[in-house]
Amino acid sequence: MEAQESSELVEDAIGDKSKTRTALTISVFAMVLAFASLGGSNAAKESMHENIQASNAYAFYQAKNIRQTSLKIALSDLELQVLQQPAMPGPAKEAIAKKITEYKKTVDRYESEPETKEGKKELMKQAKDHEHERDLALRRDPWFDYGEALLQISIVLTSVALITGVGLLLGASLTLGTVGVLCTLNG
Repeated sequence: MEAQESSELVEDAIGDKSKTRTALTISVFAMVLAFASLGGSNAAKESMHENIQASNAYAFYQAKNIRQTSLKIALSDLELQVLQQPAMPGPAKEAIAKKITEYKKTVDRYESEPETKEGKKELMKQAKDHEHERDLALRRDPWFDYGEALLQISIVLTSVALITGVGLLLGASLTLGTVGVLCTLNG
C-alpha cells in the first residue's frame, strides 16, 4: 500500500511540475506579447512622426524655392532695367547694382545654407532622411503585429492544453509562441 501511495505522490509531483512549466510558458509568452504590443505601437508612432517631419521639410523646401524664384524674377527685372536705361543716373544705377548683389547672395543662400541647415540642399537631405526612417518603421511594424497575433493564439492554446491535458495543443502552442517571439525580435 505504501509503495502505491508513493507512486501516486511521484505522479502528482510530475504532473504539478508539468503544470508549473506550462504556467511559466504562458507567463513568458504574455511578457513577450507586452513587448510586441509596445514595439508595434512605438513603430507606428515613429512612422507617423517621421512622415510629419518629412512633410515639414518638403514644405520648407517649397517655401524656399518660391522665395528663391521670386528673387530670381526680381533680379532679372533689375538687370533688364539697367540694360534698358543706359543713361540712368549714377545713384540709381548704384542702388540697383547693390540690390542685384544682395539678391544674388540671397538666391545662393537659399540654395545651400550649411550653417543653419535651412538651404534647399540641406532641407531635401533632411526630408529624404525622415522618409528613410519612416520606411524603416513601416517595415518593422507588421512584424510586431504578426508576433502579437501568434503569441495571443499561443497563450490561448497553452491555457487550453493546461486545462485539458492534451499534449498536441501544447506542442502547437509552443510552436506558434516560438514563431511569435521570433517575429517580435525581427520587429
